[in-house]
Amino acid sequence: MIRPFLIAMQFLTRLPVQLATQPSEKDLGYSLLFYPLVGLIIGSILIGLGWLLTGTPPLVITALLITSWILLTGGLHLDGLADSADAWIGGMGDQLKTLAIMKDPSCGPAGVVAIVVIILLKFVALHTTIIAGEWITLLFAITLARTLLPLLFLTTPYVRSNGLGSSLSSNQPRLLSILIIVVVFMLMFLIADMRYLLLALTALITFFFLRNLMIQRIGGTTGDTAGALVEITETTVLLVSVITINIYSIINTIMNLQ
Repeated sequence: MIRPFLIAMQFLTRLPVQLATQPSEKDLGYSLLFYPLVGLIIGSILIGLGWLLTGTPPLVITALLITSWILLTGGLHLDGLADSADAWIGGMGDQLKTLAIMKDPSCGPAGVVAIVVIILLKFVALHTTIIAGEWITLLFAITLARTLLPLLFLTTPYVRSNGLGSSLSSNQPRLLSILIIVVVFMLMFLIADMRYLLLALTALITFFFLRNLMIQRIGGTTGDTAGALVEITETTVLLVSVITINIYSIINTIMNLQ
């Protein structure tokens, strides 16, 4: 199973991973099983960088982590977010027009705005979590977002007949995918308190909301909408974490006053 893992690393990161030969269709499908693990690796690298920068002003740490985050993933999912935003706005509710715009390599104004907004929201949320010392939130956000990808391909038709996404979807091992997804969420229930379980629930709600939008507009998913799912899930989980941090802080203050 080392080849599927390397394929997942090569696709989801810009880490120096190379394969001696072209991957088989089966290896591509099995690589989905390792997406949560790759998310865990990405999150761990960013947390390690954050710890190395201990003592540096939080704003500087946040800027460096956001930059490293983008470089580490090659902006792969940001590209999908931008293409999806352009297509959703420009498609005006039409399936074929939406899919056609999504294939256009150029980035329109909606795509640019989507990238700016998502990075801004991530920056603000990450800055708050760094100040609060909630590093585990970053790990959860990145891992959960990539755990949703095999769930998306498992439950949602892939609307294009060719490309990498089609190979992933048609060769995905269904039972093993279900097992991996269940294990990831069960581990969260075992190691996390209620505040972090809310993050898992947030990820699932985000998934079903976005999946419903995909089904309504294009009848399924594409590589671009999968990338958008990752970016939006990461951001939503971080934002909900910030809200819960504030709520817990208020509750603790009230309890201390009594």
